[in-house]
Amino acid sequence: MRKPTIAAIDLFCGAGGLAYGLRKAGISVIAGLDLDPACEFPFTRNNHAPFLERDVRLLKGSDLAELYPKDFTRLLAGCAPCQPFSPYSRGSDSRTHRDWGLLAEFARLVVELKPELVTMENVPGLGSKPIFRRFVASLERVGYDVKFRSVYCPPLGIPQHRRRLVLLASRIGEVRVPTGALQAEEFHTVREAIGTLPPLSSGESDREDRLHRARATSKLNLRRLRASVPGGSWKDWDKELRLPCHRKRTGSSYRNVYGRMNWDDPSPTITTQSFNFGTGRFGHPDQDRSITPREAAVLQTFPRRYRFVHPREPLYLARVSRLIGNAVPPQLGYHIGRELVRVAKKHAGRKAQL
Repeated sequence: MRKPTIAAIDLFCGAGGLAYGLRKAGISVIAGLDLDPACEFPFTRNNHAPFLERDVRLLKGSDLAELYPKDFTRLLAGCAPCQPFSPYSRGSDSRTHRDWGLLAEFARLVVELKPELVTMENVPGLGSKPIFRRFVASLERVGYDVKFRSVYCPPLGIPQHRRRLVLLASRIGEVRVPTGALQAEEFHTVREAIGTLPPLSSGESDREDRLHRARATSKLNLRRLRASVPGGSWKDWDKELRLPCHRKRTGSSYRNVYGRMNWDDPSPTITTQSFNFGTGRFGHPDQDRSITPREAAVLQTFPRRYRFVHPREPLYLARVSRLIGNAVPPQLGYHIGRELVRVAKKHAGRKAQL
């Protein structure tokens, strides 16, 4: 029996983290689609596949069908923008958010195209929303075996306390969501991930890697950084360093901001604001600065050679950090890809029967 070949289209492809992981697992990524033009360079440069600047709301299943080569097992993959469902977004249940309907558009394309395999990744909170239940039901109605669960990333070898909702669906055989096998004592740590990167001061850049650039920190925040201990919070500061919100009774819940990472644990969830000390536990474990975009990318399991910005374009910390924080960790994409390859191998030949 010949080895099956999977061809994937990556909707909402971003900087290409999912695509990179799928390729590492042996899947051919034939295109990435996104509305953000900033995604084109990192996606094409690192994944060697065409990028299409397209709005999924204007696409039809037949448009995607034309992109797939013949005799391939087709995979439609994607992570619809998570901002409407994210706990970091205020009013995340509001149906007025411009991205609210994109998950429904993803479902529409699946039903129209009927690829053999589907995968979707998003924030865990999406799993409790009616729109997600409708997404699952629409796939089941057209014959998919659908599995989903909240996945904790450290057992998969990702040095980050990140949780993501992962869905896999198949029309050629039963699927299972990968959860990893590493035990707590085996989790990859911040030290293992970024401990060998060159040291930097606040506002400094590495001459060899411009992505390894630390945001300049104010004198007051430098004092706060120096008063912070790994894994601690603003509770460790002298009172004069605390913000007005910290002095309020409601401020006691904000313990995961203005903090340092711990060398010997996985990092906190990398967000789009990870370059900013004040938006999370994004202080370097022992250098008096925020982590750099390169450090954030490595904690997301992007290889150090991964390119995010064209060398002739300026590097804006907010823009590149958004690409990194929104990305699917490539290591998560790899484990998803391995499971899909397993299903395709086990059920080779089923495509012709559908």
